Amino acid sequence: MTLAAKKILVLYAHPSQERSEINTPLFKATQLQPNVTAVDLYGEYPTFRINIDKEQQRLRDHDIVVFMFPLYWYSTPAILKEWQDLVLEYNFAYGAKGKTLCGKTFLCALSAGGSESAYCEEGYNHFTLRELLRPLEQMANLTGMTFLAPFALFCARSASEENRVDTHVQKWVRTLRALSEDRFDIEQAQSLEKLNGHLDLLIREH
Repeated sequence: MTLAAKKILVLYAHPSQERSEINTPLFKATQLQPNVTAVDLYGEYPTFRINIDKEQQRLRDHDIVVFMFPLYWYSTPAILKEWQDLVLEYNFAYGAKGKTLCGKTFLCALSAGGSESAYCEEGYNHFTLRELLRPLEQMANLTGMTFLAPFALFCARSASEENRVDTHVQKWVRTLRALSEDRFDIEQAQSLEKLNGHLDLLIREH
């Protein structure tokens, strides 16, 4: 018996896409994948007038939720925060009757300008990437979602000239397909600092 594919919702937020060398190709590749709904939040809501009912229905319709964004000031671009504030309502996403998201999976696909070594206690940014994502991890915890380590690219500003973009995109497509086909080790993925570099351990091949 073949299990039904898991449906993935990717919420993409980049306020200056014309300058993006990483997130734009990553999002374009995401749009081509089966069982994936890819939403450009800035494109769909240029005035930030988010359709709450529409976004809540999208959440109901999907098994896995992804925030895709460049790291801005150690957080998400503004529209993702606005989306959380408006869409994740009491008694929808949390509270006594707010069980809609329970059992779903949540992860971030993000890019950071700094080096990986800068994200540690002794580094330039003083905190690891997982530590900086704790508000999102707690959002997942509160709403009953399983939080996975991020799919992250560091030194994003030099990725294109160093020919790292295509490989990064290919790894992301592999991750999406494994998640959709339920070939991804969710339990192990929760404890890592990032998913990249561990895909051979996390993904079961056909």
